[in-house]
Amino acid sequence: MPADGLDETLRAIAARLAERAAAVARANSADVDAARAEGLADAFVDRLTLDEGRIAGMADQLRALAEVAAEPDRSRVRDLPDGLELQEWRRPVGVIGANFEARPNVVVDIASQLIKSRNAGVLRTGSSAIRSAGVLVDEVVGPAMAGAGLDPAAIQLLRAPGRETAVALVRQPALIPLVILRGSGESTRSLAREAALHGVRTLAHADGGAVIYIDGSADRALALALIERSLDRLGVCNRLNLLLVQQESWDDLVPMVTGLAERLGIAVSLPPQPHPLGREWALEAGSEATITVAPAAGAQDAATIANRETSGLAACIVAEDAAAAGRFLDAYAGTGAFWNASPRLLDGFKLLSVPETGINIDAVPGPRGPVTFRDLYLRQYAVVPGSYPG
Repeated sequence: MPADGLDETLRAIAARLAERAAAVARANSADVDAARAEGLADAFVDRLTLDEGRIAGMADQLRALAEVAAEPDRSRVRDLPDGLELQEWRRPVGVIGANFEARPNVVVDIASQLIKSRNAGVLRTGSSAIRSAGVLVDEVVGPAMAGAGLDPAAIQLLRAPGRETAVALVRQPALIPLVILRGSGESTRSLAREAALHGVRTLAHADGGAVIYIDGSADRALALALIERSLDRLGVCNRLNLLLVQQESWDDLVPMVTGLAERLGIAVSLPPQPHPLGREWALEAGSEATITVAPAAGAQDAATIANRETSGLAACIVAEDAAAAGRFLDAYAGTGAFWNASPRLLDGFKLLSVPETGINIDAVPGPRGPVTFRDLYLRQYAVVPGSYPG
């Protein structure tokens, strides 16, 4: 199917999502009620919830993705002797697995990226989102694919609850050579280790937790605004987790921070902390509404602390001093670096105007940051006569 046909499929999914919004909402309401009955944390329930605005936002993202130009299947690299030409060809991976947290919107995010990149997929979400995910696959994604001429079986949803299903997903290198892993800490890391043992490659997003460093030169009003913007949702990976304050300005800034936190209903963990500085509060049931506040000697020290103590997801410096900002940005080695901007921007749609499959924070070559359809391909070099029409 040509690229414009794939884009029409995405538009059809968006239209179908609007048509079946009531069915999606009913299934999601059942998931949310069950989660609350189990006493699951408010942040977990927030991630699970699909309200009218979020369903509309999912449709908007699909339509926006459909407008993004596809990557070229073939491109010329250089001429070779004897009238030959080196070309780079992009080939689909084939079947890509995805194991992700109980966030039903991710079903559509990942399915859309797989369709756009010409890959098939096997999806597994947390058991708390199974009803919502099932309706999205059965009544939205599948019928839209069929109507556009694609085989709906190309996007499969695993529905058997339990960790055994996730483990089985990462043990099939001949069938599913690549698996996207998202979710909470150790569970996702253990799946990545299991995958490695069986020769399955992974794009893993196990840890999050964003850092903001307030330099002594910071505009105080901007610093407080960025803190508030970075705490708009407490159950997401790129929310503010660790706030570092320049030591010389500690007595001036910390009362402002604690006053803002009190207004927002956020607990503040001040020194001496009985926990690691990078403790990810989004994963702490009952303590999600918490941030850690600690001192840093300066911009470079703050970057060093962020590198050493956190997952390396995202960090921001708030500063009017360009030299201080430069020291911080040069020293911070994480996935997303920000100057006077909220680390909540480290998100596929907010940063790249394309939904993401997850945020890869591996410190090795390969796709890093928000992973999109542009990353889900295999590179092949082809040497062909210069007259070849590729």
